[in-house]
Amino acid sequence: MGAINRELHFDRLARPYRWLEYASFGRALERCRLYFLPQLMQARRAIVYGDGDGRFLEKLLMANPDLRADVVDISATMLRLLQERLTPEARERVTVHHADARSFLPPENNYDLVITHFFLDCLTTAEIDALVDRLIPRLAQEALWVDSEFAIPKGQLASRLGKAVISLLYLAFGWITALQVRTLPDYGSSMQRAGWILAESKPWLRGLLVSQIWQSSIQPQRQPLTG
Repeated sequence: MGAINRELHFDRLARPYRWLEYASFGRALERCRLYFLPQLMQARRAIVYGDGDGRFLEKLLMANPDLRADVVDISATMLRLLQERLTPEARERVTVHHADARSFLPPENNYDLVITHFFLDCLTTAEIDALVDRLIPRLAQEALWVDSEFAIPKGQLASRLGKAVISLLYLAFGWITALQVRTLPDYGSSMQRAGWILAESKPWLRGLLVSQIWQSSIQPQRQPLTG
């Protein structure tokens, strides 16, 4: 899980995060992040939220030499590790923003790619609604949104086990970083209300992880919240 809260301490997690991830889930999160990479070769301007130490961004920039990216992270240490990972040529195509994504206003227009890998699960549904609203005016008409998240598996036993794993992860991240979120947000509803269409979804670890690619509508219009 990747990013934000009122008084965060994600710098504490920056250096050991990669090895904690591998110790807990092997390469499963990495496969999640990279699954849709071959479909991103036409993108030219990306905004990347909470990419951590930059393992995904490194692969994306190598695969797509025409891409430029804005990277947003609340952790200065994560951003430093990300920049150290990139080649000098790749760093020239990246602008880093040390900022809280919940209030960050993207600086460019016509982003045709949004990346959120294990990031939205650190926000509430209301915070995701607000983030999506801020992005919409700055997106190209047919933008893609690639996302990887934890999920609750289907089936009674799998669901119970998944909820237990996710609860433990939230407790651990809360203890280390002061993250207060404790339940998975309903980011799918936020996306759909904003006019995004789920193009493809790939489950991993029997549904505990999911990779998704969303397609924006031609003129996305936000539907009012109900209830």
